[in-house]
Amino acid sequence: MVVVKKLLILIGMLAALLGMGAQAQTAPETWQGTLHAGRDLRLVLQVTKVDGALKGKIFSIDQGPGGMTTTTMSIDGGVLKFAITGMDMSYEGKLSPDGKSATGTWKQGGRETPLVLEHVSADAAWEIPKATPALSLMDPKLTPGYEVATIKPSRPDEQGRGFTLQGRHLVARNFTVEGLITLAYNLHSTQVMGGPDWIKKDHFDMDVLPDHEGLPSLEQARGIVRKLLADRFALKFHDDTKVLPVYVLSVAKSGPKLTKSASDPNSPPGMGGPPGRMMMRNGTMAEFAQVMQGILDRPVLDQTELKDRYDLTMRWTPDDSQYGGRVPPQNSGDNAANADAPPPLFTAIQEQIGLKLDAVKAPAKVMVIESVNQPSAN
Repeated sequence: MVVVKKLLILIGMLAALLGMGAQAQTAPETWQGTLHAGRDLRLVLQVTKVDGALKGKIFSIDQGPGGMTTTTMSIDGGVLKFAITGMDMSYEGKLSPDGKSATGTWKQGGRETPLVLEHVSADAAWEIPKATPALSLMDPKLTPGYEVATIKPSRPDEQGRGFTLQGRHLVARNFTVEGLITLAYNLHSTQVMGGPDWIKKDHFDMDVLPDHEGLPSLEQARGIVRKLLADRFALKFHDDTKVLPVYVLSVAKSGPKLTKSASDPNSPPGMGGPPGRMMMRNGTMAEFAQVMQGILDRPVLDQTELKDRYDLTMRWTPDDSQYGGRVPPQNSGDNAANADAPPPLFTAIQEQIGLKLDAVKAPAKVMVIESVNQPSAN
């Protein structure tokens, strides 16, 4: 149940990141119910009809105002169904004879939780918290720097790492300098040559306030980190090219099995998930390849030629070549010995999203570090 709760929290987090707060609808039908997932969470589903098709929006009102638009929505044959691709979430419930309730199962992150939804009138519907005005996106023509940056060593017992937007702040947690370099320059660790040992061992937390208003794009955020590496870590380097083992990401013979995102294409992507699970919302294939190369043991080159933004969910059983060998299969959340466990990554990519990864050797860009220092004082 704890996993379900954490993923529900992620709904609110991604809604805030993508600027998808509650929007006014013309007389939506409302369904609501309480999900018992560790603690009780009240859910509100608003259903409207647009051009003859049903559209849904789900709110977890005890976790904040953010709502997420459903990828699919149907009420047919006595069954209410909806799903959000990219959140690994779905619901299917059987309607009562009078059509006033649906009894079914909420599925998310491999967990199943019973959920009864009641069809209620507008005056009986639970109030959805009002959203604070969403931050506007930063002008894409800008090349932002930073106004203030705080850098400090991570706690010795810190687990995992993250790079997120919190309001206007860029927050990096538990990153090595090598990790910041690969993030900022879109490289795999095997593409970073030279430098002292500490850039792979010492971990840092950073809180960075950009020097322009608005939410930066992913590329603008990378540019800010590049400036920070030059200013605070005195990073100097030169580029080179070297033949390296790489994975080539391409479309499988079966064709892609991807859902085009309905999000604003200019909104930042939402990507992440625990080991063995990838959830992506409003992401490109180039961005998907970047996430994959953070999991795999070599760079990933996007050769899909797919240009749209997509929502997807993928589940697999990791092996010891992934996540830097830090997540053994038995600790991945799915028992590899279980017949119902997800397939290996390379099988999952083909079966679940219609892509493939091929191991080859190819020329790749590398960064040769000339000098780098411990961070200057805050």
